[in-house]
Amino acid sequence: MKKLDKYIISRFLGTFIYAILLIVLIAIIFDISEKIDDFIQSKAPVKAIVFEYYFNFIPFFVNLFSPLFTFIAVVFFTSKMAGNTEIVAILSSGVSFNRLLRPYMLAATVLAFLSFFLNNYVIPKANAKRLNFENTYIRNKYRNSDINIHRQIKPGEYIYFEQYNNFDDIGSQFSYEVIKDGKLVYKLMARQIRFDTITQKWKVIDYTIRTINGYKENLKSGHEFDTIYNFTPADFGTRLNNIETMNRSELNAFISEEKLRGSDEIPFYELEKHRRVSMPFATFILTLIGVSMASRKVRGGIGLHIGLGMLISFSYILFLQVSSTFATNGNLSPILAVWIPNILYLFIALVLLKLAPK
Repeated sequence: MKKLDKYIISRFLGTFIYAILLIVLIAIIFDISEKIDDFIQSKAPVKAIVFEYYFNFIPFFVNLFSPLFTFIAVVFFTSKMAGNTEIVAILSSGVSFNRLLRPYMLAATVLAFLSFFLNNYVIPKANAKRLNFENTYIRNKYRNSDINIHRQIKPGEYIYFEQYNNFDDIGSQFSYEVIKDGKLVYKLMARQIRFDTITQKWKVIDYTIRTINGYKENLKSGHEFDTIYNFTPADFGTRLNNIETMNRSELNAFISEEKLRGSDEIPFYELEKHRRVSMPFATFILTLIGVSMASRKVRGGIGLHIGLGMLISFSYILFLQVSSTFATNGNLSPILAVWIPNILYLFIALVLLKLAPK
């Protein structure tokens, strides 16, 4: 590694860390001012606020915006180098622009792999503590507002709730069906079903059971009985953002299980899964855009470069949110939703690279 590589990498990582510390400090100040009333009202201990919430909030926030911090850092110090005619001197000494990109990409690789590892294996544990604090001291208890809930609990076994109250673990207008070889062989319909936390069983109330065997059908009714089903109240009483507490293998297993159940929230889960890969990869694209754009000395100097950099950063976030919305509310594939912005901005990066000073 030559002096040029060490110089650029040190400037890159130093500016990146400086930008992170500055933005995190601002974010914490704004977050405290917003949540101070909640902390006081819920009587949250200072120790819990510091070590359970903010100690885990910082890595979550840093990793979430890591590609954008990288982009801002690249634009800032590269524009400053261009303003000091350092880029011109480097290129005039015989160093090609592609060779100049090498230390940038090396530093981006370190940050991208670090982000991938944190995103999939470290941050979920921190999120578990942070979300537990939020659920205890900030948010109201989760209320399941879904109606007409359909689930497959096992292959060929389906359940239905008209509504489920997760406060009391009571479901109304419940039905349970067993289908074999495409034919209904068993169906239970009940006015209400209630979970007993002591016996860990479901109490079925005011029920009717149809058992079908070929052309024969047996009908049975009763007031109540206790039984065990392959689902628990936890399946209906968790927030969507609980997937942020799962590492990569846990998330994959959870998605497979939810697909079996026929959950309507699969696009949200798959977006989270693919975003954990696409966001670290965006580090390379945004670094390439930043170098190509900021390496040219312009009259506006650092101010113009930073302004254009912020515009590109926010447009990337906006485009990602729009495509994610199409995935959750439309028919767009989640993997396409998170990778389309990267593909589009990779094209922009290649155009800017071609126009960069050689």
